[in-house]
Amino acid sequence: MDEQVLIVGGGPVGMLLACELLQQGVPVRLIDAAREHSTHSRATIVWPRLLELLRHTDLTDRLAERGHPIDGVTYFSHGRPLGTAWMNRLRDTPYPFALGIAQSVTEEIIEGRLGELGGKVERGVRLSEIRNAHGPRPVAVLAGPGGTTEEVQTTWLVGADGAHSSVRKLLGASFEGEQFDVSFAVTDAEVTGDVPLNVLSYCYTPEGSLAFAPLGAGISRVAVSVPHATDDTPPSREFFQSIIDERGPGRTALGELRFSTTFRVHARIAARFRIGHCVLAGDAAHIMSPAGAQGMNTGLQDAVNLGWRLGGVLRGRLPERVLDGYDRERRDAAHAVARTTTLQTDWGLLRKGRQIAVRDIALRAASAGGLLQRGLAPLVAQTGVRYPAAARRLLRNSLPGKRRARPGERLPVLPVAAPLAPEFRVAGRTWTAIAADGFTVLAWPGNRTRPGWADLVRRARQLVAPHAVVAEPRYGEGPLADALGDAAVFAVVRPDGYLHETVTPARVSTLPAALDAARARQ
Repeated sequence: MDEQVLIVGGGPVGMLLACELLQQGVPVRLIDAAREHSTHSRATIVWPRLLELLRHTDLTDRLAERGHPIDGVTYFSHGRPLGTAWMNRLRDTPYPFALGIAQSVTEEIIEGRLGELGGKVERGVRLSEIRNAHGPRPVAVLAGPGGTTEEVQTTWLVGADGAHSSVRKLLGASFEGEQFDVSFAVTDAEVTGDVPLNVLSYCYTPEGSLAFAPLGAGISRVAVSVPHATDDTPPSREFFQSIIDERGPGRTALGELRFSTTFRVHARIAARFRIGHCVLAGDAAHIMSPAGAQGMNTGLQDAVNLGWRLGGVLRGRLPERVLDGYDRERRDAAHAVARTTTLQTDWGLLRKGRQIAVRDIALRAASAGGLLQRGLAPLVAQTGVRYPAAARRLLRNSLPGKRRARPGERLPVLPVAAPLAPEFRVAGRTWTAIAADGFTVLAWPGNRTRPGWADLVRRARQLVAPHAVVAEPRYGEGPLADALGDAAVFAVVRPDGYLHETVTPARVSTLPAALDAARARQ
């Protein structure tokens, strides 16, 4: 049997990738070894950048309806606040908030969209062997219910099957990293008292760390650093309450536990995300500390990055080598996120008085000076994710200007599915849309009326058709105006909203070459 794309792993990453491809008309087969969803999961936060990217698969509003809005991330030491990185003060996103939502609910919502697009998860089907793994047509041997076996030849095989990925192991891909000398106990329970329910709270003490992630209806995910477990006994409510009394802000009471478990923390990243026509995504490619709640968001951004590339290749719009860009960009991003989450883990494990004092002074100073908001908030929100490899390569083509976005940086635009409406309103503000399944050229007129601009835009449309659409932002202030600057410019933008290159009106004839470079080099 032949398949264009076989995705192994029916969790959120595998299902989102399937949605991305199905929405582009690419047939997908999605299998998962488990027969049922897990009712308990670690991931609880969806950050602003992911809400932007999920807009075009019609998932953002559904998540927002079910999730609990979170205004920021507050850091405490000895029960006293050190500072807050506010999501609701981010200017350059239409979604200046995070969502507290259990991963099981996120999976339910994505699976519902998958079904609407004609896809499904074949549960109880396990990958047992990969043949011709390094060739152009890998062969997957699948074991189904009742002992049945099947050989599937596929153009692309994607491993989105978690930290213990069968795909990664069968490919022999290295998965290097470290094991932290810490475990976490987690539970979901009703929380009442002094802990704020509008922010994600990290509470540090010499005895260890404690985190509260509000999920709505008074329920919070509670995570505490603990000694390594000696058996599989789930931690009790009394155990969690004693740690909350010791480490939490003020007086906080814990209700009945919905579940509880303990796990050890690892950080590992595969040396390669692409091996021939086999690709790794999500936890199959990288795992990291849960501090910062970045893991699932990073994996779902893998799915978006891989989705437009793989869809473009299979539809004949992009060369196969663009998938090398997925490997490079997402490995770089995974390493960057792992560094941040490791740092936050280390913050909560400091025991010596001098170390704690330095951490607390640094966080208070960063909060008072605005650095926590300017630097950490975009990092946590993942709106600050950049692709420096692309930025270094194309910086010579970037126009000067302190505020102008550089190639490889995200623009404050929203990827949407066709047909492309040039502008729309979200949360009372106007935002420019770009095509989610192809490249867009933003025709930016700058801050003044330019003679002959309409003729230049018409010429740009003729030059880039049919490989890109041209969008004309029609408002002269706000985040996009800040990013593109005062002068007129044509900006070549990728399907995920990252700037590839800028072209001056005098060089409008070079747009086809810039677009060819974007399609070939990403």
